[in-house]
Amino acid sequence: MEIEQYGVDTIPEKDRTSRPRDLVSFLIGSNLALGVVIFGWLPVSFGLGFWPSVSALVLGTIVGTLLIAPLALVSLRTATNLSTSSGAQFGVRGRLVGSTIGLLLSLGYSALTLWVGGEAMVACLHRMFGLPESSTGYAVVYALLAACTAFGALYGYKLLLRVSKILAIGMTALLVLGLFAYAPDFTTAPVADTPYLLDGFWPTWVLAVVAAGLSGPVAFILLLGDYTRYISPKRHSSRGVWLATCLGLVAGLLIPQLFGTFTALAVGAGADYAGPLVAGAPVWFLAPLLLAASAGSVGNAGLMLYSMGLDLDAIVPRTTRQRATYAVAVVSTALVYLGHFAWAAQDAMTSFVLLLTAVGTPWAVIVLIGYVRCRGEYDSEALQVLNRRAHGGAYWYRGGWNPLATGAWAAGSVVGLFAVDTPLYTGPLVDTLGGLDFSFLLSAAVAAVLFWPFSRPAAPAPAVAPDPEPAVAA
Repeated sequence: MEIEQYGVDTIPEKDRTSRPRDLVSFLIGSNLALGVVIFGWLPVSFGLGFWPSVSALVLGTIVGTLLIAPLALVSLRTATNLSTSSGAQFGVRGRLVGSTIGLLLSLGYSALTLWVGGEAMVACLHRMFGLPESSTGYAVVYALLAACTAFGALYGYKLLLRVSKILAIGMTALLVLGLFAYAPDFTTAPVADTPYLLDGFWPTWVLAVVAAGLSGPVAFILLLGDYTRYISPKRHSSRGVWLATCLGLVAGLLIPQLFGTFTALAVGAGADYAGPLVAGAPVWFLAPLLLAASAGSVGNAGLMLYSMGLDLDAIVPRTTRQRATYAVAVVSTALVYLGHFAWAAQDAMTSFVLLLTAVGTPWAVIVLIGYVRCRGEYDSEALQVLNRRAHGGAYWYRGGWNPLATGAWAAGSVVGLFAVDTPLYTGPLVDTLGGLDFSFLLSAAVAAVLFWPFSRPAAPAPAVAPDPEPAVAA
């Protein structure tokens, strides 16, 4: 197994050997981790019972999948990742908007996965072997998880695909085993002494739809292209890739999230999840739970870290994917420690996903409109202008930025942030909207209204290499 050499380059046709079923393996195997399971706990922590939680998760996941899944077709056509592909709409420099959003999304979710997995591992080791739940213990476990994650992300696509295929089978078996472990204590009623987070059923339910259901697919707005760029459109149809994406997202997100809802109600997890999950597990399930917490976390965080390395590589063309991966691994690990020692888990987690959903959704809408406008036809060479330190080309627009796309995204993001309702921040439009969080719908609508009527496919234009640097006299 060799370290992957491609960064955000255009993948040559000879190396595009993956299949749609590999995409399903990625989306299912990588998501069967406690970092995704915990999103099923969120509606319960908001004060909802089983059926309201399930309906919020299912509705949010299906709506988000229908919006996000077509993004997989963009990289199928461009043979590069989605942030670089977005240069067709935002400009070859404006693509940095997508790279930054993707970097933040992956950074947050990677840290969350390692944090939750580490919490469960320490608790399992305490019950199994009596190891103390000390700060030192947490620090060591987090460091081990981070090192394994960085190893997988550094080696890249082929190793992560193998790991995902194993996890898709192994983690599914462990979750099914977990249903039997927690079934005796399961109840559909809300957890006692856990009031509605937003002081009412409907505002809280809508929050659960967005924060727990919709946020799952939105987390993949820049990840999908990391996988589909290795699938050849000459051998596989767009319809097959789209169906594989839908299947992978719905199954990969709902299976762990519904398990999270089931177990959260079984163990009465109101204010915390990992601790009660381990405390309520029968002794025979501790070893499988320890395996799920460790292997699942490494698989999920590894893909996130891999994507972060690509995004940073796109932001800083002079670096390499390997160096970028080292850098983001350090930052992600630091966030894990902050998440354990400094932040209130529920509030920080909910606020993070809601705010990034508000700014990520309009970006996705603009990229999808661009895909429809150009009918899936892209100039792959023009997308790589910035990486080759040149200028010009079909996607140069004005100095490398498309003011129309950037302005539409900025306006949609501002409206979304004004309409978002989080535990740490409430936008000024929330009261006007009846106390409900419509940030996702409003941010998408504003971006579409501003971009759709005026957007046109980019005109072909040659790229120009920069002047060579003058030779230095000896």
